[in-house]
Amino acid sequence: MNQFRPSRFEVLPLIVKNLLIINALVFLAQNTIAGPTSDFSFEDWFALHAYQSSLFKPWQLVTHMFLHGNFGHIFGNMLALWMFGSILENLWGPGRFIAFYIICGVGAAVIHLGILSYQLIPIVNQYNDLIHSSLAQSEDYVRAITYLNHKIDVATLGASGAVFGILIAFVYLFPNTYIYIYFLFPIKAKWLGILYFSYELFFAIQNSAGDDVARWAHVGGAVIGFILVYIWNKNHRRDFY
Repeated sequence: MNQFRPSRFEVLPLIVKNLLIINALVFLAQNTIAGPTSDFSFEDWFALHAYQSSLFKPWQLVTHMFLHGNFGHIFGNMLALWMFGSILENLWGPGRFIAFYIICGVGAAVIHLGILSYQLIPIVNQYNDLIHSSLAQSEDYVRAITYLNHKIDVATLGASGAVFGILIAFVYLFPNTYIYIYFLFPIKAKWLGILYFSYELFFAIQNSAGDDVARWAHVGGAVIGFILVYIWNKNHRRDFY
């Protein structure tokens, strides 16, 4: 299938609409109920944390997908969810679409946690060494422990992993459909997908100190999305489209 020409198309299908509403309400709550003067932290409870962190909770594998850091973050994710997710939900139906969305988001989180846990090994070792060192309770010790705790407790949030899965599924199913960058510059979906994935993979491997974007979650969501849509398409060619 190269082009998407639906016979009946809902501009805002059920699941996409509800995901947009839920994300918007959670973002509003993040910035009102749990504002800077509140003792309750949405990020501590619902954003994704490394399993080495005391803040890690199993439900964060799902709940992190509904939190966002700022308006630009949620706007970009929700715009992509609407643009590409609406087409996929019209194609698959609500049940298959929400399953795909959740699997991609959770899969991205698991891959991100695996990479993050590996990257945190030297930091955790430093932390353990300091706890048992003769510097305990000194000023330098307190500063070092505070810094290491901050590194271990860093939160990951956003729907990007699931959205990348949606983007890759769209690219796989409609590779020759034109997408207009900034609504002006046309590019085929397959080239956009390749370029965007390569960009994220490159910076994920670089792992630059100042890069606070969860690149491996993006890569992980794309990989899980591709595997899932490939299997579904291969096993159900008659009824998948």
